[in-house]
Amino acid sequence: MSRLNIPVTLSPDASIDLHMHTNFSDGRWPAQQLIDYLANEGFDLVSVTDHDRVDTIAGIQELAAEKNLPVLAGVEMSTDWNGKMGHMLCYGFDPEDNFLRDITESVVRLQLENTYAVHDELLRRGFSFPREEEVLAENGGKLRRPADNGRLLREHGYVADWQTSLRMIREAGFRTIMADMAQTVEAAHRSGAVCLIAHPGRREQNFTFYGVDLLDQLRAEIPIDGIEVYHPYHSPEIVKAYLEYVHKHHLLLSTGSDSHSIPGRMPVKHRAEISQRLLERVDVQVK
Repeated sequence: MSRLNIPVTLSPDASIDLHMHTNFSDGRWPAQQLIDYLANEGFDLVSVTDHDRVDTIAGIQELAAEKNLPVLAGVEMSTDWNGKMGHMLCYGFDPEDNFLRDITESVVRLQLENTYAVHDELLRRGFSFPREEEVLAENGGKLRRPADNGRLLREHGYVADWQTSLRMIREAGFRTIMADMAQTVEAAHRSGAVCLIAHPGRREQNFTFYGVDLLDQLRAEIPIDGIEVYHPYHSPEIVKAYLEYVHKHHLLLSTGSDSHSIPGRMPVKHRAEISQRLLERVDVQVK
């Protein structure tokens, strides 16, 4: 395989989405369902960027090739920089021959170990989940990610909202597991990929807001290639500020829906010309 499953040249108004998830990470749909949807909706190129998973990309590209849908190899890495969270979108590596695999396998393994430890602690505290296999049916009935414990709590009526379930799984031992951002960017660059900060303008709890000053500090230490400018949670004001920033510093920019295939988080068609410089860095011509 390669960074693209099929060669592609796009027109400036071609429809792309460079940020979405399947149930290989925290999306709702399996890969086949998402690919079928994207093909039926007429997308011209996408990138499926499941959290910390590069081992699934080749299979997704094969599914998409049957629909003549170009899929750019991509991943959203959970990283840490000086105690600050920073999700990193990496694009354009060979999904079967890259230096990100060891990092992702370590993160996923540690996350899964912690997920099962939290589950055991919840059971020890007297919670029971008789409908576990049904609730986690999309995962084959098994725990896959930390959020699954929160989902079990909600679906069994122990809590009414995500924030309460998050507090409870933290009390049961949940901890955030991330890779080092500098090591991740280095591995991605050695793999021929580019790295962009995902949704830098998110301000919700647990997310780090990367304003202009913080971006300057980050770039002084780590050679990121750009930022995700267009994201559903970015206000028009922050989009404008980020556009000025990337143009001033000659950075790449990306456009993504961050789709999880749930109402309000479905894929979005962005014009290819907006991310032209990024696309051309990963062998996608826009003309």
